[in-house]
Amino acid sequence: MKEDRQLLVITHISQLLDFVTGIGGFIVPLVLWLTKKDEVLGMDFHGKAILNFRISMFLYILICIPLIILFGLGIIGIIIIAFFYLIFPIINAVKASNNEPPNYPFSIKFIK
Repeated sequence: MKEDRQLLVITHISQLLDFVTGIGGFIVPLVLWLTKKDEVLGMDFHGKAILNFRISMFLYILICIPLIILFGLGIIGIIIIAFFYLIFPIINAVKASNNEPPNYPFSIKFIK
């Protein structure tokens, strides 16, 4: 296994493709994780953290949709989730470049 912090940073930053393509922020990290998890030191851990974050945030958005109709509170939830989508990939890309473990709050551990 080789160490490639730049690829780890790119994997975290690639989540921001959602703001451009809509779904690229899930597909690109998934493909990078699947193809490089056995080759790059730390990719398996970082990839799982990213995918758990993405799946968790998707579920939280699904929960917010009926809350918009029922209470209007879902709009606040979606704004908070959008903030998380923007901030935490950047924070964790910096952590990856400093060889620190990623931390995505409110992530449910679907992939262990």
